[in-house]
Amino acid sequence: MASFASSLLPMPLTFRNSTDSLQLAFRLDRLSLSTTSQSSLHFRRPSSLLFSRGSSFKVRAELNEAETVQGVESVDAFASVKHVLLPITDRNPYLSEGTRQAAATTTSLAKKYGADITVVVIDDKPKESIPEHDTQISSIRWHLSEGGFKEFGLMERLGEGKLPTAIIGEVADELNLDMVVLSMESIHSKHVDANLLAEFIPCPVLLLPL
Repeated sequence: MASFASSLLPMPLTFRNSTDSLQLAFRLDRLSLSTTSQSSLHFRRPSSLLFSRGSSFKVRAELNEAETVQGVESVDAFASVKHVLLPITDRNPYLSEGTRQAAATTTSLAKKYGADITVVVIDDKPKESIPEHDTQISSIRWHLSEGGFKEFGLMERLGEGKLPTAIIGEVADELNLDMVVLSMESIHSKHVDANLLAEFIPCPVLLLPL
């Protein structure tokens, strides 16, 4: 890759490492690339990246354990993450498989990088219309406690009539968050609109495949 110059803002990007299948979403404000048939990106950890921007721009980079980007040492993409948001959008009182996966990933990242966790529970129904709401809150506390976090921020955004994606964006902006962790399950179930992630959420989004 001959040049990679411009300012970088978070937008959809897929990231996978050798132990956990992860997708990392970023938004790029401006990206200038010129490539040849021999060009490739190489990082320290074996993974793959997929940048995408609204129309058709895509760059896939295979990550190689021992190599660097044109002699520049690789950087841990999560090193600056100090506050992570875990949105809960499903109504399963014991949490869906995707939500449990997101909770486990959130606690793992937060523990490794010394980050704080905030959980936001989102539902278009008011609390009094969700009979097992308290059970779900207890389940959330249990799963985060299992991951080593008895203390974390908890917000409830219920019955507001707003898109979950918009609420996630509002919370991320208000708390100046460094990352949002979501399971692809929330997108497949139509709780979160993937097309609006880059528009509403001002920080990187980690999308976990099912």
